[in-house]
Amino acid sequence: MTKLVDLAGAIDLLAAGEVVALASDTVYGVGAALAHPDAVARLFTLKARPTSVALPVIVDDAASVDRLAVTWSPRVARLAERYWPGPLTIVVGADSTLATLVGGHDAVGLRVPDDEALRAIARVVGPIAFTSANRHGEPPCTTAAAVQRAFADDVRLAGVYDGGERRGVVSSVVEVTGGSWRLVRAGAISVDELTAVLGAP
Repeated sequence: MTKLVDLAGAIDLLAAGEVVALASDTVYGVGAALAHPDAVARLFTLKARPTSVALPVIVDDAASVDRLAVTWSPRVARLAERYWPGPLTIVVGADSTLATLVGGHDAVGLRVPDDEALRAIARVVGPIAFTSANRHGEPPCTTAAAVQRAFADDVRLAGVYDGGERRGVVSSVVEVTGGSWRLVRAGAISVDELTAVLGAP
């Protein structure tokens, strides 16, 4: 069974290019540091996730976005200021190298979670490709034990950081490109709340 690790152990594994399960502010997820493209690729095979379904990226705060090759408009900045840290993934235009790394074409989804431990990990190892801890199409795990069962004996998962039970609503996903926006996935942030910041979709 995949071993449990503490915060320092999770950081060490991610920094070494391993895939680790982590608690977020919503549910458990599996992550890999963007600095290790081979580990990011293993996320797709671990979850049996189609490579056409792009992976979101966790950053520790909005200022960290400046180090990524993405399009960050004033509207997006207002949205991030209002809802980050929190359960909102914002999809923005991105450099092809970054987008391709996480399975996208010309965009990437970014999120600052409302979870101090996860932000602390990203602060040390850099941006983390991060997706719910489950096989593709199955319900996400809400405890470390559930993650261990879901990925029992799968050597592609190097460790599980136990952050306690998580029962949050999945993050809303909104794409903001050019002068328009659209809701990609309904979640914790409602359309009305997004419209209050972005205007009518």
